[in-house]
Amino acid sequence: MIGTVENKSIWFLFLAFAIGWFVAQFWKLIVGLVQKGKPLTFSEVVYFMTKSGGMPSGHTASFIGLSTAIGLIYGFDQPVFALAACTTAIFIYDATNVRYAVGEHGKLLNEIAESDGNPLTKPQKIVEGHTVPQVIVGAIIGILAGFFVFWLAGGQIF
Repeated sequence: MIGTVENKSIWFLFLAFAIGWFVAQFWKLIVGLVQKGKPLTFSEVVYFMTKSGGMPSGHTASFIGLSTAIGLIYGFDQPVFALAACTTAIFIYDATNVRYAVGEHGKLLNEIAESDGNPLTKPQKIVEGHTVPQVIVGAIIGILAGFFVFWLAGGQIF
């Protein structure tokens, strides 16, 4: 049974968001380190810690973490939870549909630009979206972040 929390400081909500984001981005950093097989440069560390797209979804982890913390601390029957849940759904939809499609189109446009033979044509940066498995893993991270922050705030989980 989940118990109530006395300390409803707004900082716990920011913390849930930040933990979800940090864990997801740190995961990307570890994967990058393993794939490279040698120590990363500072710029590579910054790249992986701010990378858009890939496994897991940092957008999903951070917003699910925030929504979970809001629900646990303030109540799942409160308007602020409904707002958080709806906003989270929009972010997830955008990451898996709009941004994913834009990334795929960007890859194709870069292939066309590289094959046209024009020396003035430069490939553009690709903004990646997320696949459903990447969003699911991000959601699990977010739920765990929300429960962790609820526990930090003094809530009893069992």
